[in-house]
Amino acid sequence: MEYETIAAVDLGSNSFRLQVGRVVGEQIYPLDSLKETVRLASGLTAERQLDEAAITRGVDALRRFGERLRGLDTGAVRAVATNTLRVAKNASAFLTLGEAALGFSIEVIAGREEARLIYVGAIHCLPPAAHRRLIVDIGGGSTEFIIGRKTEPLLTESLYMGCVGYTLRFFPDDRVDKKRLREAQVAAAKEIGLIAHNYRALGWKEALGASGTARTLSDLLELNRLNPGGMAGITRVGMEKLAALFVKAGSIRNFNIQGVRPDRQPVLPGGLAIMLAIFDELGLEHMQYVDGALRQGVLYDLLGRYQQHDMRDVTVREFRVRYQVDGEQATRVRQTALRLLESLGGEAAQETERQFLAWAADLHEIGISVAHNGYHKHGAYMLTYADMPGFSKKDQARLAALVLGHRGRLERLTLLPADNIGWQRIFCLRLAVLLHRNRDERALPELGVKTLSDGFQLEAPQTWLDANPWTRMALREETEIWAQVGIRLKVKALAPQKGGRA
Repeated sequence: MEYETIAAVDLGSNSFRLQVGRVVGEQIYPLDSLKETVRLASGLTAERQLDEAAITRGVDALRRFGERLRGLDTGAVRAVATNTLRVAKNASAFLTLGEAALGFSIEVIAGREEARLIYVGAIHCLPPAAHRRLIVDIGGGSTEFIIGRKTEPLLTESLYMGCVGYTLRFFPDDRVDKKRLREAQVAAAKEIGLIAHNYRALGWKEALGASGTARTLSDLLELNRLNPGGMAGITRVGMEKLAALFVKAGSIRNFNIQGVRPDRQPVLPGGLAIMLAIFDELGLEHMQYVDGALRQGVLYDLLGRYQQHDMRDVTVREFRVRYQVDGEQATRVRQTALRLLESLGGEAAQETERQFLAWAADLHEIGISVAHNGYHKHGAYMLTYADMPGFSKKDQARLAALVLGHRGRLERLTLLPADNIGWQRIFCLRLAVLLHRNRDERALPELGVKTLSDGFQLEAPQTWLDANPWTRMALREETEIWAQVGIRLKVKALAPQKGGRA
């Protein structure tokens, strides 16, 4: 389905943002935007628990966003959460409340996926260029680094340091002095030093800063004429002058120069220290601000999904190649599993469910690249923890559950409720794998599947079952495996019809 209006929600560690756009061809034109300074990261305790005040601020903001999004289709809205909800131990509690307030599901995305989406958003706001670009985005809880050429990100990293976290850590009582600024800068430099060699080795021609910290620094340096020769953007010399003015003010509250915004002032010292460290470690003297980042990237990624340019399809294809998956076997299993899912009908046959089942079938044997024994467990682990561009952590968990459940015992999946549609996908995948154990092109008979009130029924010709005793025994074992998780699998043998057809 195509949409005239789409929306992205960015649950950042400092601010929550909503961007609504109108789709015209392959372009998105802004219609509306909302921003709420939530400072979710400031509510993260030493035990990595979000406190009640931060949860309330976030949920209230999402409730207001939900009013603006009311009436939009589920497929037209994508909400993503970043570092604070990646690390918070009670993130699931917040997400339950947040999704109810927003009216749409929220995906927690990995750091490198965040970096990829930032690059997608930034590149759509820049003129075409053949050279490599470095894009840096200092957020509230993490900082992303991307080197890319044209539309392709070549190197992506996400470091656990952000303007909110660093301000709380190094300037907790509002005071700013040389020693504290230096300590914050050194701490950031240690983190950046872990990736600096690879970035310098690849190289870039143009350095760009995205999002709030880069925009604030660029504005302050230009408005207060701190850059040498009236240069635009962010310069090392300009930031050093800005740091001196901060030290002179003595506190965050007393730092009142032209252009400082009230919502950015409280987290500016942390952001400034991180940017100074970035310039030092990567050898930068100048950086321009680019007006495009995560939420724009989410919009264009969403647009690509329903215009048949889904990054997740690309990732699955690359995983098949990387882990040397038997393509012919994966195709056989995928086609049969999708036919079975279609036969079940109803909600199970919806496009999203078909997509996930197809991806799982394509990747169900990637664990063999580690070891054949227990390969489904290896595959599930890989899909849970690998960097998978285009997939959220929730997406990866769904894929991992399917791959884990495609063979062996089912007890590991008992957290799924008995009526969960996930069991239907697992049933179709398990049955497809079982039916293609011979790994050849022999034709399958006409099979019938349907859901029962307490499980599933498979209908197969009696003559085929008699001619394939190994498969018949495997199906008998399968009924026992399903019974152990309280789900019935009934195998019904169909007698030959008149004329010899089963």
